[in-house]
Amino acid sequence: MTINDKQDQLIEQFEPFDDWMDRYSLIIDMGNALEALSPDEHTADNLIEGCQSRLWLEATRNPDGTIHFRADSDAIIVKGIVAMLIEVLDGETPQAVLDADLYFIDRIGLHEHLSPTRANGLLAMLKQMRAYALAFSTLQ
Repeated sequence: MTINDKQDQLIEQFEPFDDWMDRYSLIIDMGNALEALSPDEHTADNLIEGCQSRLWLEATRNPDGTIHFRADSDAIIVKGIVAMLIEVLDGETPQAVLDADLYFIDRIGLHEHLSPTRANGLLAMLKQMRAYALAFSTLQ
């Protein structure tokens, strides 16, 4: 499944909901379903700078060269936002992560419903995910 296929599936999940309280509820559910980080992984190295809330992001390179992302946050909405990014980018090659046009953010209306600090946090998450992808791309 391509990144765009994953984005389209994510967009479809949001289509039944017109009310943003329902959409936030779905985002929270996605965050609650996220693979947990252990307390040992809540390190300064995994902490994302630029997020108002505390967000830890960890990435490993799979034997096939794809990236596996994991994250945790002390804020339920932030955890849901990073869960969506992981849903779309996890299991992809470094180059695919670097080249991805993440149109789902605008299509579901997320960007326009985020506070400026949360929007900055979203950019910081994406920047760190792409930094991991860039670092892993040099290992191929």
